[in-house]
Amino acid sequence: MMNPKHWQIGLVGYGEVGRILAEDLRKQGAAVSACDLKLGHAESAGPLMGHAARHGVRLTASHTELAAGSDLIISAVTASQAVPVAQACAAALRPGAFFLDLNSASPGAKQRAAQLVQAAGGRYVEGAVMTSVPPYRIKVPLLLGGPDAAALAPTLDALGFAAQVASAQIGVASATKMCRSVMIKGLEAMVIESFTAARHYGVEDAVIASLRETFPGIDWEKQAAYFFQRVIEHGRRRSEEVREVAQTVREAGLEPWSAAGTAERQAWVADLADAGVFGPRDMPGFARSPDWRTEADRILGTLKKKD
Repeated sequence: MMNPKHWQIGLVGYGEVGRILAEDLRKQGAAVSACDLKLGHAESAGPLMGHAARHGVRLTASHTELAAGSDLIISAVTASQAVPVAQACAAALRPGAFFLDLNSASPGAKQRAAQLVQAAGGRYVEGAVMTSVPPYRIKVPLLLGGPDAAALAPTLDALGFAAQVASAQIGVASATKMCRSVMIKGLEAMVIESFTAARHYGVEDAVIASLRETFPGIDWEKQAAYFFQRVIEHGRRRSEEVREVAQTVREAGLEPWSAAGTAERQAWVADLADAGVFGPRDMPGFARSPDWRTEADRILGTLKKKD
């Protein structure tokens, strides 16, 4: 196994997850390059370029430039871009290079991405990130899938990942994550809907007391604050992921009534965030209220204005 310091690692996607991985990979001594569509926009390029400069990450102008110089490509973009990114990188893959797809995409989408990479001589490995990245950083629980998963796992572990091979079949790891997300992302949407409505009627304390009695192991005040924060800040990405969750359910032959509704609620909150309901995104404290009621009141205030 090659020493991690000698690996050329390319990150496609330099958002929250990409930047966290870049920081932790650089601490391991790995050479890291990155590309992101936001680098092409003046208003969003500055912070990304500043982060890259601070952490010694080389930014590339295109997917093909990044792929041509990488032994391992890690794709961490929005769900809708999972297959297009695989296609773009496949055009310039090094023979035998690994392509680790961390995107929250359906098993069908992962299989299509794998075909593109494998046809170009690359080694596709699906990755299912099983919980939120920020608390765990590079140690976030990661399920791997595909015929080349076992070959890549030792190197990922040496780089600091907490990877576990789920299956040699592409789609199994993704299905595990997607089915989990029906519950997790659905719970986020339900809490926002339930608690905001309860706030309108003035019964939030009674609702929380009842939930606490039924589910005593959950701190509902703390959990609600976290759910509101994450959806306000990342609702757009989450809504795209849940649309892939819905597609996963659809591929199983079920109508995704719950997942489809969750995607709509997540996107609705994202629209409010984009409209400035929760304040400017660069404002200190944006989506960081320790009390979910603050954000619920902002939502209710917007609805009253529409009336």
